[in-house]
Amino acid sequence: MYEDILLPFDGSDGAAEALHHAAEIAHWADATIHVLFVADTTRDSVTVVETQVVDALVLEGEDIVEEAEKTLNTLGVDYESDVVQGNPAPTIVEYAERYDHDLIVMPTRGREGVSRYLVGSVTEKIVRLSSVPVLTARMQPDEQLVFPYENILIPTDGSAGAAHAAEHGLSLAAALDATVHVLSVVDDTSLGLDVRSTISERESKQAATDAVDDLVSEAETRGLSNSVRHVKHGAPNEVILDTIESNDIHAVVLGTTGRRGSDRILLGNVAEKTVRSAPVPVITVGRGE
Repeated sequence: MYEDILLPFDGSDGAAEALHHAAEIAHWADATIHVLFVADTTRDSVTVVETQVVDALVLEGEDIVEEAEKTLNTLGVDYESDVVQGNPAPTIVEYAERYDHDLIVMPTRGREGVSRYLVGSVTEKIVRLSSVPVLTARMQPDEQLVFPYENILIPTDGSAGAAHAAEHGLSLAAALDATVHVLSVVDDTSLGLDVRSTISERESKQAATDAVDDLVSEAETRGLSNSVRHVKHGAPNEVILDTIESNDIHAVVLGTTGRRGSDRILLGNVAEKTVRSAPVPVITVGRGE
């Protein structure tokens, strides 16, 4: 399923948790983890040491990467490492694509102070830009990452982007022999009370049901006999979180593009919110070029 996993790493507590989770996946998949530290060239980090001009972030990155290597060595995982300079988000995306990585693993919050590229908007930029699947984990003190995943949630709106992400989710579920929970949400939060709204809701419910049925049928053709259908009403992100909690979901796989408007509904309104708020790993899958 995965052969080369890219782990952007800054030494924070969140990154350390992501490292251990990536190591579990690597053990299962017999994959190599590539630890990457990006010295942020958008910040002033050049200094002089013993008359030589050096980049303080590069030096710190080398120390941080070395600590990651020690941990991975202890865990018995194959690894490689690199320290590069650049603007973090595009550098990470370009690095993953250039070296054909199968998965990027990173937390949604990083360390304070000198290196903060794993936090907030940078992670979301990577989710938005990457053609390589991105596994994000929102690490809170009371949360733990579970692997192997026994229950995988795949939200869908029937769009090409959602179908592309579902391919990845179904492959992962098949490899893990996991139960697939297929969810489509009828977003009725903006509907009024007139006849047109009633017709629109009816059509939306039918479209949601069709999207779920199509994906469950695809799961069955792949030999996935354990699948659960969910067609629910409400705000998509809230429904996803409720479904995670009520069904003991261990991971979510969803696309970064969807059906409506500019064809980016799942990114702007759902995927980013899910990445920020889900208490389990979220694997976002872009469509690439």
